Amino acid sequence: MRPVLETPRLILRPFAEEDADAVFAVYSDRETNTFLPWFPAETKEEAARLCARHAEESFSYAICPRGGTPVGYVHLGKAAPYDLGYALLPAFRGRGLATEACAAVMAQARADGLQYLTATHDVNNPASGRVMRRLGMTYRYPYEELWQPKGVPVTFRLYQIDFADGVPEYDGYRKTACLTRLRALREAL
Repeated sequence: MRPVLETPRLILRPFAEEDADAVFAVYSDRETNTFLPWFPAETKEEAARLCARHAEESFSYAICPRGGTPVGYVHLGKAAPYDLGYALLPAFRGRGLATEACAAVMAQARADGLQYLTATHDVNNPASGRVMRRLGMTYRYPYEELWQPKGVPVTFRLYQIDFADGVPEYDGYRKTACLTRLRALREAL
């Protein structure tokens, strides 16, 4: 169980059963889910399954304004590449809340002994890249992927922050993209 994290404006905590409406609002919002690798949830049950899956795969936090219900989430992968992901409902963007929430999660990860974190964003979503830069992450490389289940080609930008000296750049996405291109070339021949 991860600790509840607090910032000047936010409480970051696990999602709870009573958050069903908020979970549905976040996972069903079409604009919020535009740059995420799943389709918007159509039902509360589907939203709950997506939320539960993320909680299994990552350290997952509901982003709650103090005294309010969840308006987004932050996920941090439990294994390499320790990918940081986040989403906020449109009405809460542009206020620095994603940066504030992610900074708290990053501080906890560093205190827990992680040596680095990564994050990626679609080149068509530069606002997410600005959050990564404000967090002190540095751009490392682009890579292309056929994004599933949406089946659209996407160019991503990988960012990384190192919490220790001598941490190598995570190159798993680059390697996967190269192998995918090689397979496509072989199939075309």
